[in-house]
This record gives sequence, C-alpha cells and structure tokens, in this order.
Amino acid sequence: MATQADVRRIALSLPGAEEGKDRFVFFVRDKGKPKGFAWVWLERHEGQKARVPNSGVLAVRVTNNAQKDLILASNKRKFFTEDHYNGYPAILVRLKEVTMADLRVLLEEAWRCRAPKDLLKALR
Repeated sequence: MATQADVRRIALSLPGAEEGKDRFVFFVRDKGKPKGFAWVWLERHEGQKARVPNSGVLAVRVTNNAQKDLILASNKRKFFTEDHYNGYPAILVRLKEVTMADLRVLLEEAWRCRAPKDLLKALR
C-alpha cells in the first residue's frame, strides 16, 4: 500500500522534479516549461460539476497508448482509466493497491517520459 507521502518522497528524489504549489502534482522542466509526470486524480462526482481531488488515486504519465493498454490489462484492481483520459497516455493508479516497488517503477518511467535529455543522463 502506498500513500501520497510515498509518492512525494519518490517523485522528489528524481533529478529536477518539482512539486506544484496549488495541488498535488509533480513535474520536471523542459526548456523552462513544466511537464507533469504524476498528479492527483480529479474525479467528477456528479454530471458537469467541478472535478474533486481524490487523494487515493494518482494519475501517472506513460510512454504511449500501447503501454497504457498493457498496464491497464495487467491488473484491474491497481490500474484503471476514465473517459477523460481516452487517447491520452496516462493511467490512474489506486494507491492502496500498489506496492512501493510498483510505485517507484511507475514514477521513474513517468519521469522518463517527460524529462529532458540532460536530466535523463543524471538518472543513469
């Protein structure tokens, strides 16, 4: 079982990773622009009302939609998606279902998707 504190610790251990100020989001800068690699899921509860942060679910960037499909098929308890993410390379992760090893791999791979070349070298 992972927590937001675990997410924060792992994400911020990655080279150049930063945490957003206004919500639970982690990004790396590429040419000065923030590129998100993990963020709290904003769940829609009723119709068209505003989305609400769900602290038990993390959205994580993946390389492409083929990888997304593989991960989603691997374990429906841990990973899922919603219509909002159709066609977008990101998965939703239930934190209470993933191990720390799962979380580390997911966050490192998400970071790799967004990090510029100079930072990628730093993690090798």
